[in-house]
Amino acid sequence: MNRTYLCIDLKSFYASVECVERGLDPMTTNLVVADPTRTEKTICLAITPAMKALGIKNRCRIFEIPKAVKYIVAPPRMQRYVDVSANIYAIYLKYISKSDIHVYSIDEAFMDVTDYLALYRLSARQLGFRIMQDIYEQTGIRASCGVGSNLYLAKIALDITAKHADDFIGELTEESYRKTLWTHKPLTDFWRVGAGTARRLDTFGIRTMGDIASADEDLLYKLFGVDAELLIDHAWGREPVTIADIKNYRPRTNCLSSGQVLGCDYPFEKGRLIVKEMMDLMCLDLVEKNLVTRSVTLHVGYSNRLNVPSAHGTTDLQADTNSDLILIPAVTALYEKIVNPEWAIHRVSLTCNHVMPEEYHQYNFFVDAEELEKNRRVQQAVISIKNKFGKDAILKGMNLQEGATTRERNHQIGGHKAE
Repeated sequence: MNRTYLCIDLKSFYASVECVERGLDPMTTNLVVADPTRTEKTICLAITPAMKALGIKNRCRIFEIPKAVKYIVAPPRMQRYVDVSANIYAIYLKYISKSDIHVYSIDEAFMDVTDYLALYRLSARQLGFRIMQDIYEQTGIRASCGVGSNLYLAKIALDITAKHADDFIGELTEESYRKTLWTHKPLTDFWRVGAGTARRLDTFGIRTMGDIASADEDLLYKLFGVDAELLIDHAWGREPVTIADIKNYRPRTNCLSSGQVLGCDYPFEKGRLIVKEMMDLMCLDLVEKNLVTRSVTLHVGYSNRLNVPSAHGTTDLQADTNSDLILIPAVTALYEKIVNPEWAIHRVSLTCNHVMPEEYHQYNFFVDAEELEKNRRVQQAVISIKNKFGKDAILKGMNLQEGATTRERNHQIGGHKAE
């Protein structure tokens, strides 16, 4: 059965929220969402459509904004944006069942509206417009919408077609996609085609989706491996995956990750402190979710001033665990093994691999089970105190050392201020 999808995007979401709460129109107001306490190199999380109309790029850095442009700087308030996004999701639920909605990001969602059009006696375009109007009336946030016969076409209709429509709604079928967008440039306007992919294709004179569709498939598979299948399907406007498929998908293995970009370059010793803090918080996260892990991967990026590859490694544990008594020393040893002590670091990420429910955990004969159980009770007590009185209610000595970031990160969402 042919299906019909909507892809709704909240225009310049963070900036629009800030404008609305100031009684300003984001379509005519120059406003950027950025942390003024950081340097001029800080990235703007969002800029208003009014600033985009001046040719200023989204996600630009403060210093890249022309000096002649006058604008408001709004500090990020991530919790507020999460709350507004949740309110808008409630609007979606007025029209579409949860099982037919896939939240793609905080400001974008896909909907399978196939079974709702007859119910509402509306076309997909009309339903999309009604939802957009409801969002605007309830929140003051403007939205744009893509309508497509599959998820990919709905996304492309949103990203490329809707922005040129008077009603901010774009609509594509496989046939209209090939007719209107096979010659569209640049290729990077299309979802999942990055600058690197476009450069590799350009080497062979492939510069449009039409070029990809007519290209030698053996060449594409040689260049991109199994990813060529997705590229070829999308060149023809095909996408077999449905929202039902997404809902039913279960990964073979799960992981838990944490990462941060440091405010400045850190020397080796302070970098080790950061890794220990991050692993400590991940241990609490594992305990709270009743999960354990058997290995941890550490990735450390050096200073941007150094043109050197990142440090990367994995430590395998003797048994599944979530104990900080085991994990912190293991990751610290890994850090000391793979990181060059002469080079300053700027980025750190940790990944707990193959996490599984703790109920499948078995104690190792070479580990003191009684000591681990005592440690677990301490971790649970810490979690209980933090949940009741706030994340700063209980801290470790390392969190008070110079260069520690846990206290600052306790008040952030996604690396930015929560309030």
